[in-house]
Amino acid sequence: MAKLLFVMTGTAYWTLKDGTRHATGYWAEEFTAPYKALTEAGHEIAVATPRGVVPTVDMMSLRPEMAGSAQIALDLEAIIRSAEVLRRPIQLADARLEDYDAVYLPGGHGPMEDLCIDADAGRLLTTALASGKPLAIVCHAPAAMLSTRIHGKSPFAGYQVTAFTNEEEEAVGLLKRARWTVENELVEMGVDFTKGEMWKPYTVVDRNLFTGQNPASASVMAERLLKVL
Repeated sequence: MAKLLFVMTGTAYWTLKDGTRHATGYWAEEFTAPYKALTEAGHEIAVATPRGVVPTVDMMSLRPEMAGSAQIALDLEAIIRSAEVLRRPIQLADARLEDYDAVYLPGGHGPMEDLCIDADAGRLLTTALASGKPLAIVCHAPAAMLSTRIHGKSPFAGYQVTAFTNEEEEAVGLLKRARWTVENELVEMGVDFTKGEMWKPYTVVDRNLFTGQNPASASVMAERLLKVL
C-alpha cells in the first residue's frame, strides 16, 4: 500500500485587504473525502504543516448549509475526530519526498496566508513535481504553487492547472475583500489556467500534477489518486 503526505495549512485566519483577519483554516470536505477514500483502500496518511502546527478546520465548512445537510456535517466531524494524524502533524521542514508515494494539498483559505509564502512548501512542491510522483492540489491550495517562484519563475509555469475561481470567490463575498486571488496569481505566474462550472466537480491532470477547482472536486481527486497509486 502507498503512503501519502497531506500538506496542510497551519493558520486559522486569512488577512484581508483592509488588514482584518478572516477566520479560516482547511476546508473539511477537502480533507475528509480523500482521507476516507484513501485510508479505506488501505493507504497510509501523514500530515505536515508549517512548524508542525495542528491544523484548524474552517468552521464554515462544517455548517449544514455548506456541507450539504446536517447529517453530512456530522459525518465530516466524525471523520475529523477519528483522524489521529491531524493531531500529530510533522513539521513541513522535516518532510522528505522520498518517504512518500504521493502528495496531496487540501484547500480552504488558509494556504493563501501561509503555504503561498512558505519556503519549505516551495521546496517540497518543486521536488514533487520533478519526481513524477502524483501531486494533487485542490481549491485554494494551488496558492502554495506561488511559493515555488525563484526570481519570479516557477516550475509550474506552462502546466495546465485549475483552482478556486474568481467567480466562486465573488459568490462567497470575498473577491473585493481579498488582497489577491489564486486564479489571478496563477495566471500571472504563467500556468495554463482552466475552469469548469461554479461549484461543480472539475479536475485537471497534466503529467503528474492533479488539480481540482473547488470542494466538490475533492472526491473526484480521491478517485483519480486511487487509480494511479
